[in-house]
Amino acid sequence: MLAVLFDQFGPPQVLTVGTAPEPHPGPRQVRIAVRTAAVSPVDLGLREGLSPASKALALPHVPGVDAAGVIDEIGAEVTGYAVGDEVFGAVDVTRLGGASAQYAVLDFWAHKPHSMTWAQAGAAGTGVETATRALDLLGVRGDTTLLIDGAAGGVGSIAVQLAAARGARVIGTARPESHGFLKELGARPVDYGRGLPARVRELATAPVGRALDVAGAGALSELIELTGTADSVVTLADFGAPALGVRLSLGRFGGQPDGVHGLASAAALAGQGRFRVPVRDTFPAHQAAQAHETAARPPRRGKVVLDLTDMG
Repeated sequence: MLAVLFDQFGPPQVLTVGTAPEPHPGPRQVRIAVRTAAVSPVDLGLREGLSPASKALALPHVPGVDAAGVIDEIGAEVTGYAVGDEVFGAVDVTRLGGASAQYAVLDFWAHKPHSMTWAQAGAAGTGVETATRALDLLGVRGDTTLLIDGAAGGVGSIAVQLAAARGARVIGTARPESHGFLKELGARPVDYGRGLPARVRELATAPVGRALDVAGAGALSELIELTGTADSVVTLADFGAPALGVRLSLGRFGGQPDGVHGLASAAALAGQGRFRVPVRDTFPAHQAAQAHETAARPPRRGKVVLDLTDMG
């Protein structure tokens, strides 16, 4: 099969369209004919060779963990899905890639709602599941005032909407140029950076009871100060969290049906017009290098997506 891949570490220009072995699903997996796949931060670090996980890669490597497409093979123990179904989801992050190809095996997935474009569907998987897991850990519900540090990015923008759909009051940090974007998603924006507690207290109509750190920019101490306890803070990106008593939530997904909770909920909200996956830009497969360059540049507002329908 054809795939976007790299056979050496380096800048985006190492990405090419080449051939890769065709995958097949195992138990509790499905294979899709891929329509779209997202470019995630993990893909950039692996390609550069700067991620500790880069050492585990067998080159050439096919990047991508999020994808959407049409099921064409079904593994054992999968129920409720059939060949021809349109789905979106992701591979288990421990597999480090495989989505940016003509065919990909998904470890968790859900039916794609008609209201969700293929670009949005291809960008949704890990962001939805990661945000859902974090919100569940924090116990976010209708009476919660939640601060999200790093709210305008791929995961943050999803967390804003899912928290708002639960009825929470959401405050999101971002650069000033992204404040309008956050308002559209349902958050009250505030500048990120040092001095955050004072700015938030001026803005908040109720005490901040929970905080989610998506940015990993060293704000955990201030988030603890705001919420009053380390137990009320979860981080997705700061590996120094255990020293402060903060929970670190890392992505690892279980497969259908265990890992589908977040995706099914987001799909239902999308069908009601209450959720959208922000997409920054879409590129064809042969412009994968440009896609990676765009994904690395600020402002990181939404996801960059590869359209894999024409791999030629």
